Amino acid sequence: MSLEPIEPDTALELYLADKDNELAEASLEAHEYRLGHFVRWCDHQDIENLNNLSGRQLQRYRVWRRDEGDLSPVSEKTQMDTLRVFIRWLETVDGVEQDLSQKVLSPDITPEQNSRDVMLDTDRAAKVLAHLEKYHYASIEHVTIALMWHTMMRVGAVHALDLKDYHPSEQYVEVRHRPEAGTPIKNQGDGERLVALSNDLCKLLDDWIDNQRRNMTDDNDRSPLLTTAQGRPCKTTLRAYVYRWTQPCRYDGECPHDRDPDECEATDRDHLSKCPSSVSPHAIRRGSITHSLNSDMPDKVVSDRANVSQEVIDTHYDRRTERERMEQRRDYLDDL
Repeated sequence: MSLEPIEPDTALELYLADKDNELAEASLEAHEYRLGHFVRWCDHQDIENLNNLSGRQLQRYRVWRRDEGDLSPVSEKTQMDTLRVFIRWLETVDGVEQDLSQKVLSPDITPEQNSRDVMLDTDRAAKVLAHLEKYHYASIEHVTIALMWHTMMRVGAVHALDLKDYHPSEQYVEVRHRPEAGTPIKNQGDGERLVALSNDLCKLLDDWIDNQRRNMTDDNDRSPLLTTAQGRPCKTTLRAYVYRWTQPCRYDGECPHDRDPDECEATDRDHLSKCPSSVSPHAIRRGSITHSLNSDMPDKVVSDRANVSQEVIDTHYDRRTERERMEQRRDYLDDL
């Protein structure tokens, strides 16, 4: 087989273009992010042509990425599995030797490791929201985190909300898949739903709209529910809000890691996630789902509200202990 020379960044560009119609936008962005590290490593190693890429080099990259990114086994597996898909694609376009993808190794993980336990628990969520309500009431950060916690919505769904999607009189929001207008959601049409809101959350949204929200449109001439001076905030910005305000020094005034906030790099906007205690939007979603289950919200209601199957809830979201589940089941015995 005759290979055709191809540079790492060119290969990534062609790969993403090829997968554009196959992968959802969020998945495409995830692939671009993960493979961007590989392109960066190739640059460090002066690898300008992937034709000569070897299994030994792929293993060196794996070790480098694990150490450089301080990756957990689960994260390492995710990144290497994506790299394997990329290398397999390169085989089809004569960019690397055939069967090289079989030499991309990733760690074996247990089901317990695969079910990530990181979440924002109820007590911490209450502290974060209480601090925001007292000192930053109806700010975009307050509204963003309150929406995520009380509705269990993914960051993409919050990002996609338009002003017209909020129905204050009926107290609900519409979650809609609008890929042609720049806001696709996970599960696409199957992810569309109406989400009921509490009185308190509606009061917060009303105050945000009346007093804080900028009257801005996005690049598609839509009126987002959440706005900044630039229009609709990107999902990266929404994630940054979560990372920032789940840092204990922000809402408790103390650092459990004995760091000086004035010198801690995690207080910098570009490094917010480096705080060991800060969490991602998905951890808020996991915590909210667990909180709802602990509050005796029926599993079916949680499943529909969060747009996630019962099987996935059991495997990835439900953090109740076996004893907690037993005690909740006991409450139904008197009705038998």
